[in-house]
Amino acid sequence: MNISLNWLSTHLDLSGKSISEISDLFTFAGVEVEGIVTKGIASEKIVVAQIMEAVQHPDADKLKVTQVDAGEGQLRQIVCGAKNYKVGDKVPCCLPGAQLPGGFSIGETKMRGVESKGMLAAAEEIGLPKGEDGLLILPADSPIGVPVKSLFDSDTLLELEVTPNRPDLLSRRGMARELATLLKTPLISEKLPETSASAASPDFIRLEAADACPFYSATRIDGVKVGESPAWLKDRLASIGLRPINNLVDITNFVLHETGQPLHAFDAAKVTLPLVIRHAKDGEPFTALDESVHTLTPDDLLISDASGAALALAGIMGGLDSGVTESTSSILLEAAYFAPSGIRRSSRRTALSSDSSYRYERGADPQAVLPAAALAISLIESNATATQTAGELPSPPSPVALDLGKLHHLLGDSISTEAAEEILTRLGLAKHPDSKWAIPSFRQDLTRHIDLAEEITRVHGLANVPSRLRATFVPTSDVDAAYDADMILRRRLAALGLYECQTIKLISETQLADILPLRPMQDGDVIRVKSPLSEDHAIMRPSIIPGLVASAERNARQQAKSIRLFEMGRVFRNAGGGKALDQESDSLAILITGHSNPSSWAAKDRPADLYDAKAIFSALLPNQTISLKPKDRENFALGAEIKAEDQTIGVFARLSLQRERDLDFTSPVFVAEMDLGKLRKLISSKSQVEDLPQFPGSSRDAAMELPLATANAEIEATLAKAKEPLLVSYECFDLFTDPTGVKIPADRKSIAYRFQYRATERTLKAEEVDLAHKGILELLRTTDGLVFR
Repeated sequence: MNISLNWLSTHLDLSGKSISEISDLFTFAGVEVEGIVTKGIASEKIVVAQIMEAVQHPDADKLKVTQVDAGEGQLRQIVCGAKNYKVGDKVPCCLPGAQLPGGFSIGETKMRGVESKGMLAAAEEIGLPKGEDGLLILPADSPIGVPVKSLFDSDTLLELEVTPNRPDLLSRRGMARELATLLKTPLISEKLPETSASAASPDFIRLEAADACPFYSATRIDGVKVGESPAWLKDRLASIGLRPINNLVDITNFVLHETGQPLHAFDAAKVTLPLVIRHAKDGEPFTALDESVHTLTPDDLLISDASGAALALAGIMGGLDSGVTESTSSILLEAAYFAPSGIRRSSRRTALSSDSSYRYERGADPQAVLPAAALAISLIESNATATQTAGELPSPPSPVALDLGKLHHLLGDSISTEAAEEILTRLGLAKHPDSKWAIPSFRQDLTRHIDLAEEITRVHGLANVPSRLRATFVPTSDVDAAYDADMILRRRLAALGLYECQTIKLISETQLADILPLRPMQDGDVIRVKSPLSEDHAIMRPSIIPGLVASAERNARQQAKSIRLFEMGRVFRNAGGGKALDQESDSLAILITGHSNPSSWAAKDRPADLYDAKAIFSALLPNQTISLKPKDRENFALGAEIKAEDQTIGVFARLSLQRERDLDFTSPVFVAEMDLGKLRKLISSKSQVEDLPQFPGSSRDAAMELPLATANAEIEATLAKAKEPLLVSYECFDLFTDPTGVKIPADRKSIAYRFQYRATERTLKAEEVDLAHKGILELLRTTDGLVFR
C-alpha cells in the first residue's frame, strides 16, 4: 500500500520529522517499509542562486567558470557546461552534500584544474520533469537562497506492507491514528460527518443473505453531474498512483483510501428497485467492469435488482451494465459490511481482486460504513435522500482483560502500569471499571490478553525491554569508548581543581553574546524554541559557554575567589545558515577566573591568565603538543584556536572588558570550548612508551633579543623544524621587557631557552653537544629581528 506523506500530513503534524524517522517508527511498530519514493525535489541543499559572473574556463572550450549568489553572504564558484543561461538568471544550485535522484551526492571538486563548489542543475537532474536542454531557468522573482523545493510541489511516497491482521491500517485515517500513537501527538483531522439512516422498506432493499452481508445501506442521490474532479481530489489520488476517472468514481476511491471503507455507485436509471442482496445461482453468469465474464456459484454473493440482473459481485467488483457513465444523473450509493470469508473465497475463485476486496476480506470496520457514506455524500454535493439500511451491524468486540502481572513479567518491569494503560488509551481502547478494556470496532484482532501485551510492547519498544541474559560478553562499542574517554577527561580536570557543572540546554537571547562555538555562527544557525516556557529558555544552546558564564557570575557574587568550572554536553545549531538539517555535537567547555591558587602563606596570589588555561589543555592531552593560534572572535577581548600538533581541537577566548564589568567580575575571565569528539579520539589513541634514558644528557642555554611583537609560538615553530637527532627537549625559562627602554629598548624583549641534548647509545662529548647546539642557534637566526645576547 502506498502512503503519501502530504496526504498523511492532513491528519497529524509531521513537521520536524525526517523520512528516515518516520520509516523507523513504522518498521519498529511492525509495519514494513518496502520502499521510499520521492516525487519532486527532496534535498534542502538545492537552493535558488543567481549567476553573477560567467567567464571562459582557461583549459576547456565548452566550460565556463561562474560566480553565483546562493544567499550565503559570499559568491560561490561553480564550473558549468550549459549554454542556455545568461548573467542575472536564477537557477537551481546544488550545494555540497545535496542528494540527487539515483543516490548521487554533490561535493566539491576540480574540473580541469579549476575548483567547483557545487553544481548548477537542469530540471531532470533534481527530480523534476525534463525541460529545455541546459539549466532550469527559475522565475526572476524567486528568492535567492531558498530551497528550490519550496517553488515546486513535492511529496514522499512510502510503500508499506500491512500484515493481514491489521486492516485498520489500510486507510489514511488508520495509518495517521497509528503514527499519532507512536509519536504521542494529537490528530488534527476533522471527524467524519454524521448521517441519518432509517430502516429500508422492502421495495428499496431486500436482504436475503444476512449471513454473508450482515449490514447493507444505500442512498439515492439525484441531480449529479458526472465530470472532471477538482484539482485537490485528482492530486490526492495521483499521489498514490491512482488515475482520476470522473468525480463520482474518484470520490468513492478517495473515501476508500481515506477511511478504509469501500463504496460503490450504481447508475440509478439502470436499476429496477429493490436492490436484492442474495447468493448467486449455480452457473449464473456475471460480466465485471473490466469486461471479464465469470460463472458464479451459490457461494458467491451478488447485488442484483428486481429484474434479477447481476449489478455487482458483492465487495469485489461492479457489473459492466450498472456502472456510472457521463450521462448518469442519479446514483445509488452502496456502503455495506460483508463477511470477510465469503469475499475472500469468491475473490480467489474468480481471480478478481480490487482495492475493495483487499479490505473486505481482511475485515473492514463495521462502524465506518455510515460515516464513510456520509463523507461521500458531502463531497458529491447533490440532492441526497436519507440513507436506508437493512440488517444489523455486528456486535462490538468483547472486552479483553489485561493481566498486569503477566505483562510486567513479560516486559521485565520496564514499563509502569500507568504508561501501559496510557498506550492502550492512545490506541483507541477504553478501560472498564472491572479493569477490562473495550476494544474499538476497527481492532477486531484484539481478543486476548497477549494481544494487548503485544500492542503495549511494540509501542513501548523492544529496545526498552531489558535482556534477561546477564554477564554476557559483548565487544567494546563506540559508546563505551566515548564514555571511557569522557571519564578520563573528567578525572584529569577534577585533579586540576576544576568543578563539573550541569547547565540547562536552553538559553536566553541576551546570552547569545557569550557563545563561543567551534565554528562562527551564520544568520539562521540559531535554533529557537517554538513555544518557550520563558524568555530565559528560548534558544537551544549553540555553545556551552553561556551556561558556565552564568554559573561563574553566581559564584562570583557569593564572594568565590577562585572559579574553575567545566562542563561536557551537547550543543545545537542549524547548518549553513539554516539551509541544512539541524546539527548536534558534543563539546567540552572550560572557564577559569579569579585566583590561580588557593590563598596560602606559601604562595603569592595572582589572577588566572591564559597560561593557566594552556596548562590545563596540555594536562588533558599529555602526549600532544598544545599551542594557541591567535584568531579574533566577535564579542571577546582576545581569541585563539587551540591546536594539538596541527589539528584544531577547540577555541579559546577572554570575555570582553565591558562584559566582565557588566557581570561584576574583578579578574579576567578565560573560556574555552573544545570538540569532545576529537578529544575522545586523541584520548583513546595508543600511547607510545619509551625506555628511560641510560646515558646522561647535557644542556645548553641561549639568551636572545627579538622584537616585542614576535610571538613565542614563532620561536617554537622554528625549533619544530630542527632535524637535530640529539635535541630531545627545549623550554623557555626567562622573559624580560623594559617599558622604560633603559635596560632594553621598549619595543624589544629578551627571552632565554634551555636545550637538552642526549644520545640513546652513548654519553655525548662536549664537542658533539656544542656542534648540535650551534646548528640550533643558526636555525634560530632565521627569525626576523633575532640576535643573541
